[in-house]
Amino acid sequence: MIIGLHHVQVTIPKGAEAEGKTFYCDILGLPEKEKPESLKGRGGFWLKVGDREVHIGTEEGFDRYQTKAHLAYQVEDLSYWRRVLNQNNIQIIEGVPIPGFERFEFRDPFGNRLEMIQQL
Repeated sequence: MIIGLHHVQVTIPKGAEAEGKTFYCDILGLPEKEKPESLKGRGGFWLKVGDREVHIGTEEGFDRYQTKAHLAYQVEDLSYWRRVLNQNNIQIIEGVPIPGFERFEFRDPFGNRLEMIQQL
């Protein structure tokens, strides 16, 4: 029996951790969680998102712009996030409407598809 979701992982290019932390920690405001010693040599970093984790790993030779795979961050004030992303020159892509929700998509600096979603 599956009892929950522990973490998800997206990847960024090797050596791009500083830029990744600027985006995910500074712009999106996600706190970093220390990785276990046994995994620190692999690069990347971990983030806390509510009671779950997002692991930012490193990977080469992958075109992130060619996938529909994505993370959806549930938010309480979608208009706030529109302003934050616009102020940081991040292009917002309007999503297909889903009843009971307002949402939009965008890409991180590495091409990973992300979504902000708010329940109405």
